[in-house]
Amino acid sequence: MNRRRIGSLRRVITKDDAPVKYRYGMPRWVPRLLGMIVATFVGVFAAYHILGRLRGLIVILVISLFLSIAIEPGVNFLARRGWRRGVATWAMFLSVILSLGLFIGMMVPLVIDQVSRLVDRLPGYVDQFYGFLDRLGVDVSGQRLSDAVAGLDSNLGGAANDFAGSVFGVGQRLLDTLLKLLTIGLFTFYMAAEGPKMRRAVCSIMRPERQVKVLRAWEIAIDKTGGYFYSRALLAGIAALVAWAVFAITGIPYAIALALWMGVLSQFVPVVGTYLGGALPLVIALLESPTKAIVVVVFVVVYQQFENYLLAPRITARTMALHPAVAFGAAIAGGTLMGVPGALMALPFAATVQAFVGTFMERHEVVYDNLTSDAPYDSDDTPEE
Repeated sequence: MNRRRIGSLRRVITKDDAPVKYRYGMPRWVPRLLGMIVATFVGVFAAYHILGRLRGLIVILVISLFLSIAIEPGVNFLARRGWRRGVATWAMFLSVILSLGLFIGMMVPLVIDQVSRLVDRLPGYVDQFYGFLDRLGVDVSGQRLSDAVAGLDSNLGGAANDFAGSVFGVGQRLLDTLLKLLTIGLFTFYMAAEGPKMRRAVCSIMRPERQVKVLRAWEIAIDKTGGYFYSRALLAGIAALVAWAVFAITGIPYAIALALWMGVLSQFVPVVGTYLGGALPLVIALLESPTKAIVVVVFVVVYQQFENYLLAPRITARTMALHPAVAFGAAIAGGTLMGVPGALMALPFAATVQAFVGTFMERHEVVYDNLTSDAPYDSDDTPEE
């Protein structure tokens, strides 16, 4: 047969024991496979672009879910004592808002006063710096200093003009941030107030055995996230109280505001929170006198050791126990993905994942080996099996 063969050979069965016929062509499953590949590609492409457009909303929903889980232990505590769930949620919201308002209200006067004092003392600092350079033998003539000051004035003027021209943009960003905060608050309130109803809706589409696993996972997330926030709040309160006493005795101005700043940042900002929390009291104490700055440094170092080895293990023993390397990596990953909110949520999220693994993953006894022993044995002393 001289006809060119294209495709595979397909068998065609005829009726009534007729002779079997063969013909050449494309198998029937090939078009279906090509259609599935094209549909999958189009679906993934569309989902990627849709998720990209909805990224802001997804981030808001994730943050809202996280915050609702964080305040739910408090809501459940009040609900078990006869409070209506909506009223209990409002009470938790008001307590959080009042705490943030108190913190911001005490920090704003501090910042304004310290900036004004820094501006007033700036000429003296410039004279001291000039004398220091003169003692080092650095030639800083009066003409150079005048030129530098003139250049500084022109730069400040240009910066002021740029800032005045961007006031509208700053106001727009502030309005956008306020709308996002209101949206997060609205979603968080409904997720916390309607928590049981939301879980019933989720479980209604699952089999009973799957419902038990989902509810167990949800309970672990609530315990770990809520325990993280409440234990950190307790540690922040203790740190702020002790810092306030030390700052007040030392004579550092704005002792309460600085103590709150140190307590909050040292507990809720991962990895670098301790250094950020102690930096501002150190700067303000240094503006007062070097002796007060030394007292602040000694206090921060001593209290950090006391908290790490005595206080924190007792408070967080039943809430969250993460290896420092895991905590550091989780904070970096969360900050990379979602910025500051992601860094704040990274530690309780990592603790929740760790709890899931410990609860649902089966573990086995580890064999005795040189690679798994804290005290490696000699190769000649291999234990007998």
